[in-house]
Amino acid sequence: MIPESFIQELLNRVDVIDVIDKSVPLKKAGSNYVACCPFHQEKSPSFTVSPSKQFYHCFGCGAHGSVLSFLIEYQGMSFVDAVEDLAKSVGLTVPQDSQKISPEVKEKNLALGEALELASQYYQSALKKSERAIEYLKKRGLTGQIAKTFQLGYAPEGWQNLESVFKKYDDEALNIAGLVLKNDQGKRYDRFRDRIMFPIHNMKGEIIGFGGRVINPEDTPKYYNSPETPLFQKSQELYGLFAARRAIREKGCVLVVEGYMDVVGLAQFGVMHAVATLGTATSAFHIKKLMRQTDTIIFCFDGDNAGKAAAWRAMINALPSLNDKVVLKFLFLPEEHDPDSFIRLHSKEAFESMMQDAMPLSQYLMQHLTEKNHLATQEDKVKFLNEAEPILKEITAPKLSLLLRKRFAELLHLNDKEIDQLLHVAQPQFQSNKAQFKTKGKLPSSVKRQFILLLILKPKLAISEDLVLAQTESFEDDLLKKVLEIALNQPESKPSSILHGLRSQVDNMVMDLVNEELTHFDDQIHFESEIEGARKTLLEQGKASKTKAHFSALKDKPLSSLTNEEKEHLKTLTQRPKTPPKT
Repeated sequence: MIPESFIQELLNRVDVIDVIDKSVPLKKAGSNYVACCPFHQEKSPSFTVSPSKQFYHCFGCGAHGSVLSFLIEYQGMSFVDAVEDLAKSVGLTVPQDSQKISPEVKEKNLALGEALELASQYYQSALKKSERAIEYLKKRGLTGQIAKTFQLGYAPEGWQNLESVFKKYDDEALNIAGLVLKNDQGKRYDRFRDRIMFPIHNMKGEIIGFGGRVINPEDTPKYYNSPETPLFQKSQELYGLFAARRAIREKGCVLVVEGYMDVVGLAQFGVMHAVATLGTATSAFHIKKLMRQTDTIIFCFDGDNAGKAAAWRAMINALPSLNDKVVLKFLFLPEEHDPDSFIRLHSKEAFESMMQDAMPLSQYLMQHLTEKNHLATQEDKVKFLNEAEPILKEITAPKLSLLLRKRFAELLHLNDKEIDQLLHVAQPQFQSNKAQFKTKGKLPSSVKRQFILLLILKPKLAISEDLVLAQTESFEDDLLKKVLEIALNQPESKPSSILHGLRSQVDNMVMDLVNEELTHFDDQIHFESEIEGARKTLLEQGKASKTKAHFSALKDKPLSSLTNEEKEHLKTLTQRPKTPPKT
């Protein structure tokens, strides 16, 4: 692992403007720099890079991060490669012990990531030696080059093949990583046997798990994923997303398919912007992840009943996350085909033609609701409304919601007022761009949050006495403690360095809030006076809070149990200040 202290030093030395400008030409706009966002298609620049805060933010798609995350997200580098690239640019050397872990250390403390990486190397090597596995991939139309691109491997037949890879086959890390299982007698054996192996990567390009597909059609289950581990939560990951990011940006859309063989099969024919869920229904988490990459999401499902059911679940799960900039489409293949078989039989052009004709969400929704309901009777119309109502409640995109209401009204021969009365669904509120800007641009309502943001931007202004301002168990006080710890120890840190240090300690939702508020924070203020003013206010608030708590404690006690000193103090607290006489 690369030492955290080295990463902090690195982020303090590099300049986010210099790095991003090499890939995305930036233009000066006030104190910041702007460009058309490289993470989604747009005509007007909404991508802002702040030299003072040392991070970027897109007001269109929400992409944000430090110089490290830019190299990972845009250039497609792994975390280690991004660190090494930045280190080289500023004349630093990544500590040697972080680049190559000795066998002794590896035996002593085998990390999960290292175990998965070693297993992947073994599976890739085993594939090259297995004529049977190679023949299987050839029959599926896959070349050696595509297998190399996706790091495909083969887990041979046999029970303990990984014992030849790991000197300590009984290391608990192998069990936690999902590579080894233990039977009732305590004997260990390989989880994956006689399967084509698909490594699953996170957004840093690191292997976090595997998917295994049977070669023998009689074996079950057909697909077998790694279990949930500290590194891998399958409901939050998408197979192929790390490899597909650049193609997604170039195409302006992402294709979501049902299996990793579909992703690899499509890539063989040049369709590189496909990803797959990992045996779970498409979740809101998946949708938000994809929305950071593109505004257009196309779901591709088999045309059978199972595919139709999966499409409906995907739509329902996506609705709460949508906004009016996102386009959701649905593509259904002929019943006898999946994406892999269709593109092999027909062609890339035929498949892309079907993608062009994919149904928009509104059309798919209407088709589904009227497929078995011809609205011939009043009862049919009531049934339609009963099915439509909970769906509309999930839609937070105001324009889409309004247009669907109007379409429902036309279909049922109702006016707008009648449809609103029957549906009992509150209409999403519209805001003008000006109103949205004002809402987003205002300072955070909490003085403590303002103080935290000020310290992130100017850590050298922190003092040790500020620790008394974080005495409760609230998330704000917890965040303030962590910011102060970094600021007091590294007062010259850049904001990007502090944010990186917080990432591993603070909940993602809190970090997203911090990033959002920092983006809109005015960094042209007089920091010394702002920090001193916030500090004074917080001290006064803390004193008032203690006084109130003390008063409450005294008031709740029986009067007879109070000491004379406590009675006098209670009397002082309850006395109102005298109003000066009018002159």
